[in-house]
Amino acid sequence: MKGCALTNRGSEWHRWEPHIHAPGTILNNQFGASDAWGTYITALEALTPKIEAIAVTEYYGTDTYEEFLKHKAAGRFPGVKLIFPNIELRLDAAAKSGFVNIHLLVSPEDPHHVDEVKRILKRLQFGAHNDRYDCTREELIKLGKRADPTIIDDGAALRHGATQVKVNFGQLRNVIHESEWAKKNILIAVAGAAGDGTSGLRQAADATVRQEIEKFAHIIFSSSPAQREFWLGQRGVPVEQLRERYDGCKPCLHGSDSHDQISVGQPVDNRFSWIKGGLEFDALRQACIDPEGRAYVGEQPPRSAMPSQVISDVIIDDADWATTPSIPLNPGLVAIIGARGSGKTALADVIAAGCDAISSSGWDADENISPSFLARARRLIGNATTTLTWGGGSTVTRSLDGSDANGHMSFPRARYLSQQFVEELCSAKGVSDGLVDEIERVIFESHSQEDRDWATDFAELRDQQTARFQQAREREAGAISDVSDRIASEFEKESLVATLTTQAAQKRKMIADYTTDRAKLVVKGTEAQVARHTQLSGVAQNLRNKIQAFGNQRRTFVALQDEARSMRATGAPEMLRQAQARHANSGLDAKQWDDFLLIYKGDVDKSLTAYIAWADGEVRKLNGVPPPLGDPNVALVADNADLSALPLAPIVAEMTRLGTLFSADKLVRDQYTALTGRIAQENSALQTLETRLTDAQGAAGRRKELQTERDDTYGRVFEAIISEQNALAGLYAPLMARLAASSGTLKKLSFSVRRIADVEAWGSVAEEELLDRRKAGPFYGRRSLITAATEALKPAWETGSAAEVQAAMTAFIGKYTNDLLSHAPYAPTQQAEFRAWSKQFAHWLFGTDHIIVRYEISYDGVDIRKLSPGTRGIVLLLLYLALDDSDDRPLIIDQPEENLDPKSVFDELVALFITAKSKRQVIIVTHNANLVINTDADQIIVAEAGPHPSGGLPPISYVAGGLENAPIRKAVCDILEGGEAAFRERARRLRVRLDR
Repeated sequence: MKGCALTNRGSEWHRWEPHIHAPGTILNNQFGASDAWGTYITALEALTPKIEAIAVTEYYGTDTYEEFLKHKAAGRFPGVKLIFPNIELRLDAAAKSGFVNIHLLVSPEDPHHVDEVKRILKRLQFGAHNDRYDCTREELIKLGKRADPTIIDDGAALRHGATQVKVNFGQLRNVIHESEWAKKNILIAVAGAAGDGTSGLRQAADATVRQEIEKFAHIIFSSSPAQREFWLGQRGVPVEQLRERYDGCKPCLHGSDSHDQISVGQPVDNRFSWIKGGLEFDALRQACIDPEGRAYVGEQPPRSAMPSQVISDVIIDDADWATTPSIPLNPGLVAIIGARGSGKTALADVIAAGCDAISSSGWDADENISPSFLARARRLIGNATTTLTWGGGSTVTRSLDGSDANGHMSFPRARYLSQQFVEELCSAKGVSDGLVDEIERVIFESHSQEDRDWATDFAELRDQQTARFQQAREREAGAISDVSDRIASEFEKESLVATLTTQAAQKRKMIADYTTDRAKLVVKGTEAQVARHTQLSGVAQNLRNKIQAFGNQRRTFVALQDEARSMRATGAPEMLRQAQARHANSGLDAKQWDDFLLIYKGDVDKSLTAYIAWADGEVRKLNGVPPPLGDPNVALVADNADLSALPLAPIVAEMTRLGTLFSADKLVRDQYTALTGRIAQENSALQTLETRLTDAQGAAGRRKELQTERDDTYGRVFEAIISEQNALAGLYAPLMARLAASSGTLKKLSFSVRRIADVEAWGSVAEEELLDRRKAGPFYGRRSLITAATEALKPAWETGSAAEVQAAMTAFIGKYTNDLLSHAPYAPTQQAEFRAWSKQFAHWLFGTDHIIVRYEISYDGVDIRKLSPGTRGIVLLLLYLALDDSDDRPLIIDQPEENLDPKSVFDELVALFITAKSKRQVIIVTHNANLVINTDADQIIVAEAGPHPSGGLPPISYVAGGLENAPIRKAVCDILEGGEAAFRERARRLRVRLDR
């Protein structure tokens, strides 16, 4: 770029007037005779928005164009930077009204372009009156006079001759194709309207002619949105068919076609023509190459980034190494190119520094290994500063040594994807938290503010959406654990039925034997007293059993008192605190939360005190009061007394009295008393055994009920898991819907939420810790249990409904429980050990800790965790370029093509940058020609560094412009590897004729 002083914003939108006549135009001149040019010029100069490029239209010649140039040379049209001829011809193809008009738009770059185009026109000949006439002024005058011999005035003859001549389309096409100068300097435009355009060719016989004319044209003159959509391949005919039928897409432009002073530069409905590019003819050529991105008809040009979010100028002060201290920036895609060490990254760093977009780690990077210019030049940067001017008018100045960076009030006004930043997020060491965090941020910001439920980030929103189901899962899992413990207890009771039955039978025999022994101690003559004693003994035993039952109740009531005091003092307050922590976003104040404090429905203190008093009273009534001792021969309890109504004390007293009558021998009496006591003791033990036996005999039924309850609870665990899965899927729904509707590279990115069952971990716990695989049985072999579970449970765990999971587990238990129990490390007779093991076994079997709900991010079907660093970089760019709609700040990227081959750059990135530049300012440092040419970069900044002085920084200069500028295109080809090939590929892809 030596010797080139070009430094501008490159391709910007400017208003063009591609079709306007001027005073003196050959046909339909309605501009008036009095100071026509003065009025005309004044009207053009006063237009808003101002016209900066004008194609002066004349029929079959350049007379008014040449007159226009004279006024420009005299100082008029100061705002118009580009003026070129538009030569209007009428073809011999009849339209709906008149004939099809075709236009030759001539580049003014050749200083001899007027003479050259006249040479081209001279080759267009029209046969009439047994003669041939050229499309030149002189020949048209001759034709006019020959057609109407009454005409004497040359001007009148010229006008009449112009109405007579019709150019043969085939001849015109041949003349253009045979002229190297014409192919290089002329663009063809054809009217698309029905009146004098190709749409007027409606007859079936004209279809081929119409297609050939439109194929020959580079530009369509039309302001119709429907026509624009058609010629961009967005309506009716896809792009591929446009390329086959018409040689590619075409830009639609519209002019005022002014033939009078009133309509000068004022098309109907303010349908102005806008061209993006420099004010040079090549911008029109570029619009033919990229009609969608560079040509538009409307009252205002297309908007891209918001002006307040665009950096419009960069100024570097106090830096003798910056030989181009002021650089304007385009609001679209800015590509910084240059040889190695030319200062490309330096400019990106300078811009990022001015945006407070360099992180602390970036400023502190090791100057010996960091790719950052500012880090490497830290000791040489001195007092240099950068001042950025934003589109909204604000300016910000920052030191380039980082001394005022990252202040507590600073906020990054751009996103800077430096090489260091991308490497940290996409390193080969594994997916860093940073990349996942960025993905989650984009997902979070894809939700509307209303859908975020006041969450501040993705993690908080995720917790809000899933906490309820996670809590439900924990509750149900806890319930399963409790029920499993109860089932284990019922299993243990079931196993005791036979033992308790035997013990009860043994106890009954023992009581019978004691009773027999006691009967042998009866002395003849005391049979009646013994019988009465035995009767009373049975009544006394019943009373003692009742007293024991009331004593058990009393102990339970006392324990309930302790539990109630503990619940009130610690349990309920702690449960309330846990609820407050789980539902921190409730917005309830302390007084409102008090309503959630768990309290007893009734006055339990009063009730329990009353229950204890009642139990004590019942015991007192059952015990009774011992009667006073009297004559040992007088009964203390009458023979006809209702024994069931008597308390224990008088009955015991009467039994004691009777015992003294059995025998005079004290030893015998003592033996009788002892046996009676033993019988009473064994009867109490028998009652306890029979109570336990009855409980054990009912264990099987209770166990089955508990197992049903556990199965149902297991299903509810999975209802909670599935609900959590659905809630997570809901978080991704907006982004997933957008990806599903997308195409190309963006469609390769996918998000999914699924359950993952780690059967290996689940089965290994049993095989290594719970089962004795030394025992012969179905699960003797290693991994045999894992294999069975993978087949029977994994599909339901990962994809089944709650009912399907429940059914699968029920079937698994039914099929394998006995086999699993056969591998128990303890025999059922080892009650304590087997009891502890069975509880552990149940907790394992119905545990769900091995099942997680996880969201996965895939690119082209491969989990992001398994992608190469380069492909992760594509995912990162996908996020910032195509999905991060909420971020409209400038995006600065240093060498996005790193780790990608040129084809991948084209296939994966080009479309992303084209999409992104329509929404935000994008600044890239690149070596890749595709990212400059095929993205149709709006501005190319070429960096160049001079010799590197000892102890200082080399001088760095920048020049800037658009692709429509020839020196810039040459720099792209010279600097970027494959530049010329990229231009050819662009032409091939777009079916653009290289002669343009």
